[in-house]
Amino acid sequence: MSLSKLQQEYTAKIAELILFAYRNGVTFTLGDAYRDPRVHGDFGSKKAYGASKSVHKKRLALDLNLFIDGEYITDGNCLEYKLLGDYWKASHELARWGGDFSSGDANHFSFEYKGYK
Repeated sequence: MSLSKLQQEYTAKIAELILFAYRNGVTFTLGDAYRDPRVHGDFGSKKAYGASKSVHKKRLALDLNLFIDGEYITDGNCLEYKLLGDYWKASHELARWGGDFSSGDANHFSFEYKGYK
């Protein structure tokens, strides 16, 4: 599969996740979607914040910043993030949720990148 095709699948799945969230009363703002390699370095290198192999650089990640009663939530253990994370992981075999990362990046919803060109 080409990277372009994977990005298209990812975009469609993100749209479904956003609709699922709003249907379930979960509101958020958009965070990072794309990290320009001119600023952040090519995939595998690091020039600014974020991981060197951040899939944001491949347009395969989006941060959804969750708010509850006007408060920005970063705790991946909250029910709303768990709801979105579980839904996301079940949506596609390459889907990854940052709440499962050891760093605890609960607002991160991505596809695994396997070197697609």
